[in-house]
Parts: sequence; structure tokens; C-alpha cells
Amino acid sequence: MGLSQKTIQDVQDRVEIEEVVGDYVPLKKKGQNLWACCPFHDEKTPSFSVAPNKGIYKCFGCGKAGDSIQFIMDLEGLNFPEAIRQLAEKYGIEIEETESSPEQQEAYNEKESLYIVLNFAAEYFKDLLHNNPQGKSVGLSYFKERGFSNATIDKFDLGYTLDQWDGLINAAKKAGHTEELLEKAGLIIKKEDKTYDRFRNRVIFPIHSISGKPIAFGARILVNDKKQPKYINSPETEVYHKSEVLYGISQAKQSIRNEENCYLVEGYTDVISLHQSGVENVVASSGTSLTTQQIKLIGRYTDNVIVLFDGDAAGLKAAMRGIDLILEGGLNVKVVIFPDGEDPDSYSQKMGDEAFKNYLNENAKDFIRFKSDLLLQETKKDPIRKAETIQDIVRSISKIPDPVKRAVYIKECSDILEIDEALLVAEQNKIVLRDKQSKGDITKRQANYLSENYSQTPEQIQKQYTPFEVVALQEKESIRLLLTYADLPLADDKLVIDYLLQELDDTEFIHPVYSEILNEFVAHLKEGKILNESYFIKNGSEEVRKVIFSLYTDRYELSENWEKKFEIYTPHERHILNDSIYTHVLRLKHRSILHLMEKNTEELKNVKSEADEEVILQYLMQLNQAKLEIGNLLGMVVVK
Repeated sequence: MGLSQKTIQDVQDRVEIEEVVGDYVPLKKKGQNLWACCPFHDEKTPSFSVAPNKGIYKCFGCGKAGDSIQFIMDLEGLNFPEAIRQLAEKYGIEIEETESSPEQQEAYNEKESLYIVLNFAAEYFKDLLHNNPQGKSVGLSYFKERGFSNATIDKFDLGYTLDQWDGLINAAKKAGHTEELLEKAGLIIKKEDKTYDRFRNRVIFPIHSISGKPIAFGARILVNDKKQPKYINSPETEVYHKSEVLYGISQAKQSIRNEENCYLVEGYTDVISLHQSGVENVVASSGTSLTTQQIKLIGRYTDNVIVLFDGDAAGLKAAMRGIDLILEGGLNVKVVIFPDGEDPDSYSQKMGDEAFKNYLNENAKDFIRFKSDLLLQETKKDPIRKAETIQDIVRSISKIPDPVKRAVYIKECSDILEIDEALLVAEQNKIVLRDKQSKGDITKRQANYLSENYSQTPEQIQKQYTPFEVVALQEKESIRLLLTYADLPLADDKLVIDYLLQELDDTEFIHPVYSEILNEFVAHLKEGKILNESYFIKNGSEEVRKVIFSLYTDRYELSENWEKKFEIYTPHERHILNDSIYTHVLRLKHRSILHLMEKNTEELKNVKSEADEEVILQYLMQLNQAKLEIGNLLGMVVVK
């Protein structure tokens, strides 16, 4: 059933924002408003403001804002109807339901009945753990041996079930619950003419919804029995879909917000042990491999995930599988791997609280560094496998939906692996386009066209030109940068014009038209005038005017689909001007020296007689000087 508009209006009218927020954080009056440290992110100076007269809150640190209902939705992870119900129940407001179809009413009633019977089961298991002699001697002793305190056991509602076929059935029937409802809740099994408890002779780990309701159970056997699995879990029900649930989320959500990070582990005891160690922003996938729905659930509280996995082969494989899925979900991911034979549970207890927290902080690796360290260890002497490993890392980067983040990670990957960034960009773009084609986002023809035209590296493009043309292209780029950005500052506050002319002072342009433009520019600069493209369009020769027109008229304009549809990010040149100009100068000098070397080499081939010995010596000296200049330029040692 739905909520009536009257109920919604009553909640909005009667609930006071300062009372709702005050239940979660202490408020202090300052001026007309109340202030506190924000409950949505970690801060030491209060930036969270509550305006009672307007009924709203606003954090000037993280930007969260809304009314009482929105506050509960954000903080408790509830939807709108759930938040209204919670506030109505808390403040004694009568809940009126709107009319619904018989089918909707039946579904709603069944869901509520399932919550009731599951809560009954959780209380039943807890009672056995704390008050039954077998529960205390077996179940409670096991949890104590794991190092769990009474507070931790209560926090996670841990329980125990006896070695009986019908203990829960009989207790539930006595409390008025039917076998049909118990079966729908996944608590009992009906097989032919037999009906029996699903969980027997095991310790119980209740699985809670975001709001803290028991919705399922995990159970661990404590005896060695090869015929039975170590863990069994509730089946899927109307209220439990394991691909959408994270174990420990109700206990961790507030800490995840405060820490702006979520630790992701594999098992129930890992979560509980980390809480015991003071690390509360931790969850585990609930009896399943990590899913996209679980990643979206984490994303409601933080953008940052640190995956904690065992150091054995199985743990590493699980980490590798999860990384790509988390990246695809748009979250930032790091990885912590424990020594072989250790897991988060055992290692936290072995090291102690503070040492364990330090270990997590010091050993969290960016996913690129984690993958490169892990995969390249085995491929150092095998260039083919190394290439495959690099492609695998780029494939992971290509999963990131944000093109700006992809660009940042590609740069980091280039630095770590010492691979040309342009090569990695080209490979990434090919992968992105192939993925989009496989998903039907673009056609095969579009993918092929984009791949052929926009995945070339500078080295591949360079092969299309003669050495003279390559240098001329760099000279043309120098002219464009001078005319476009002359008076803009670089990172060191030096103007573009000063940096470029200083660096080009010992470089002679080989293209006559570009040389003419540069000389004209420098001549006017001595008179205190900085020329732009308009001057050369009005006063330049026909050849100069053609060059200027080619610099400032583009045949094509970059479509907004480039980012929106193809997700290939092209930053504006002004944003990366410092790197662009620095890289350009290096390329110009490099190409000019290479051109000079090639020219001198060709001249040497034409020397025919000993009479030209002096000419030969001169060319050889120029070649050696060119080699030294390239070495200085690239930071290499050149052997003469």
C-alpha cells in the first residue's frame, strides 16, 4: 500500500529539523542557525548548518542539503516512503495508506509478515546463544575464541542453532507463525513428506537490510563433517536478493560516510574482526561474487573502495575480478593484499588494532600499481607476456566511465610502466570503441572509422611525412602558439612569448614562410608590439596569409558527441598549456637535430675525393655535436 498525501503532509508539518538532526549529531547555536560537524563527511571544524525557521540543513563542506525527510533518506539509506514511515512511527504520527489493488495489498502484507518472522528467527537464535547451555558452551565459546567481545556479538546479532531438526519450526508455530511463511522466509525446507529447519547445529550470522532489519542468515558449522558445507546461506526470498545486499552495511554506513572510504572483504568474520579492531567502514559481499548492484550500494555512501583480500592465489584472483567491476561502477579503487596464508580476520588479531590500521594505510596500492606489481613479476623476461599484461592494465582503465579519470590513470600507467603515453591512449581508445560496438552503442562502421583516424600514435603519423616536413610542422606549431598565447603565463609565471623565444633563440627555421613570420614577429617585439594573426592577414604576403588562414580555420569542429557518446575526452589546450608548450619545444629541437643529422649524412655520401677531407671533418663534427645535443635534450649519455 502507498502512503496517503495527508500522512506525508503531517510528517512535513510536524517534524522539526533540529530534532531529527539532533538525534544524530550535537547542535550548537550560532546566530540564527544551529551548527555541527557534518554527519556525511569527516571534518573537525563545523560546516553543517541547520536552519530551524526554514526547516532545512546545508553542509558547506560536502554540499549535502535538504529537509528532515531528505536527511533521513541520506543518512539511513532509505527511499522516500521508508523515510516517511520511520519519522511517522518515531513521532507518533498516524500512517494512512492509500487504496491499492488486492494483489498489491497481498504483496505488501506478505513482505511485512516475512520481516516479522525473520526478526523472530533472529531473536530465537540470539536467545539460544546466550541462554541455552549448548549455545553458551559451543556457540558463545566459539565467538569468544575468535576474539569477539560481548558488545561486538550484540552489534551483529550473532546467534546459534541447536542440533535439532525442528527446533525453530516448533518455536515459530508456538508464536503463531505458519510453516508456509517460514518456508517463504527460507528458514525451513520441505522435501517430499519431510519438513525441517534449514539451519542446524551452527553459529548464525544474521544479514541485515540497510535500515537494520534481519532479512537472511549465514550459518557456519563447527564440527568436521565432510558431508556438509562449511557455510550455508538463506535462499533468495521476496525480501532478500543476495546480489543487492552487502553484509555489514547497516553497521558500517555511517562510518563509510565519515571516513569517505569503504573497505571490501570476503567473509562475515572479516567484517566483524575489523569492527573489533576499530575499523568500522567495512562490508562483505553476501554469499556471492561482487555484483554491480552491490557496487552501486557502496556508491551511495562513498566513491572510494579499498579491497582487502587474502594473499593466496584464490584471493588474488578474486581481487583481480573485483577491480574491473568496481572501476566500471565509477568508483575509485585501491587494493591491500595480506601475506600468504593470512586474511583480514587472522591478520587483524595477530597484529593488534593500531598496527593493523597502520598496515592498511601503508599498504593500500592504486589498482594500476597493484596490477603492474602482481602481473609483471612473472613476465619480466617474456616480452610477449609483458605486452599482454600492459594491455590487461589498459583494459581495466578503459572500464572507467569518466574520460577525465581515464586520462589521469593513463598518465600514471605511462609513468609506472615506462611506456609512451600516446601508445597507451591509442590502445585504450581501441578498447573503448570495441566495447561500445559490442554493446550496440555505435556501429561497426563508426568504430572502424574512429579507430583508424584517431588511434594513431605520433610515431605512426610521423612516418607519413619526410624529415623536412616533420620539422616544418613543428615550426608551424611554434607560430600558432606564439600568435595565440603570447601573453599568457606558464606555471613559473614566465609568459609564453618569453619562454618560446628563449628556447628558439638557437634554432633556425628551415621553412622560408614560417621563418618570415617569426622574423617579423621578433622585429616588432623589439619595438614593444606583440603581433597576432590579424596583423599578418592584413599585411602579410600571399604565402603568409595562406599559412595564417590554415592555422585559424578548421575544416571540422569537435562534436560534443566526442565526449558524450564516445567518451573520449579532449581537454582544452588552455588547461594543459604548460605541458603542451614544453613538449612542443622538445619535439621541435629533437626533429631539427635529426633533420640536420640526416642532411649531413647525405652530404657525406656525396663527398668523392680526399681533397674534400676538410669538408668531411666538418660534417663529422656537426654529426657528433648533433648527437650530443640529442643526448642533452633527452637526458641520455652519448658515447662518441
